[in-house]
Amino acid sequence: MRVAVVENMRNTGLGALAKALDEAGADIEWFRVWQDGILPQDISRHDALVVLGGEQSARDDEAHPYLPELARLSRRFGDAGKAVLGICLGSQILARAYGADNLLGAAREFGWHNIGVTGEGRADPLLSALGGEFTIFEWHADTFTLPEGAVRLATSPVAENQAFRIGRAVYGTQFHFEANTSVVEEWKADFPETIARIAPGWLESHAELAARHGGAADAAGLAIARAWVSLIERQEIASLTEASA
Repeated sequence: MRVAVVENMRNTGLGALAKALDEAGADIEWFRVWQDGILPQDISRHDALVVLGGEQSARDDEAHPYLPELARLSRRFGDAGKAVLGICLGSQILARAYGADNLLGAAREFGWHNIGVTGEGRADPLLSALGGEFTIFEWHADTFTLPEGAVRLATSPVAENQAFRIGRAVYGTQFHFEANTSVVEEWKADFPETIARIAPGWLESHAELAARHGGAADAAGLAIARAWVSLIERQEIASLTEASA
């Protein structure tokens, strides 16, 4: 199982998703576009694509000129029937790729929040194990309209489109299900000035909030990660002998 992971910003990481991919024996290839702007060119080399979060908007093409190509790449993976996962910024890029509108600065959420699962979500493989609602970590200011043909799977009062599916296995999650308590601890250490600015008092309350919500969020995030990984269809590569026959 070969998975391409696009990292839009340093120190975002895979968290719970890393555990699920490791359990499945996945081979992960990282594309750190914040360093060099390099993206996968041949989608046949990977069975799935993961696009992680970042501080930029999905339309910040001037500062991040690779974004249009990343949107096209996400669509190419999806149109080929491969599993695609966009998390936070990644979900906003997916929405862009499928013709939806990006709504910049329209939906700020930070910290652990309750997310409601729609009727379609309760029947969907990604969220079916979570019941009617779950607690998960959020960190975003932007949101998006639902792409045409997409199924809304989860929602919140601040951001109506918290999760969606297109086709068999193209998923966008506005929330950071990969951000288990260890990842949140790392973000707290790496980005204290940003957190203090957007969520005054959160740093001081972190330990209490993590004790109250971290366990449930970690369990939900790992369940989502395992569910998505189970949808990756591995495509065998023909051997050199077969190719030359």
